[in-house]
Amino acid sequence: MVTEKIGFGGGCHWCTEAVFASLKGVNKVEQGWISSEPPNEVLSEAVLVHFNPSIISLSILIEIHLLTHASASNHSMRDKYRSAVYSFSDNDEKAMRSLETLSERFDSPLMTRVLPFVSFESSPEKYQDYYQKNQGKPFCETHINPKLQLLMQEFRSHVKA
Repeated sequence: MVTEKIGFGGGCHWCTEAVFASLKGVNKVEQGWISSEPPNEVLSEAVLVHFNPSIISLSILIEIHLLTHASASNHSMRDKYRSAVYSFSDNDEKAMRSLETLSERFDSPLMTRVLPFVSFESSPEKYQDYYQKNQGKPFCETHINPKLQLLMQEFRSHVKA
């Protein structure tokens, strides 16, 4: 089985983890913080997504990422929630092409950038699989459930049963 890896940052990593963990072809989601090269070397909330490209494409993953966080908003929390696709050398070009193509769907310019992956620090164990452990909590109901509902509306064929 071929597995590729990509990083996504943009919103709360609890939300991002729940979104990507619910997709067919995603084998593993690591929640934590990612850094890139200067001027983006400060760790920012993100996830590493391990996926099978024969089941779900990188472009679909990027599209889902853009639609499930404020990818066109230059809000005050961008340092903590950097909007990025963190690429590894083998998927740099594919990620940039996908981002360019998908940007046409948005009324405002995207804040999301393709950045090289430099390092990852995992979240503490108690926060891993946050949504699965806390589905009934107000944060999940308010912030994560709407993103999962969007997945069911827009990407139903890619969502695990």
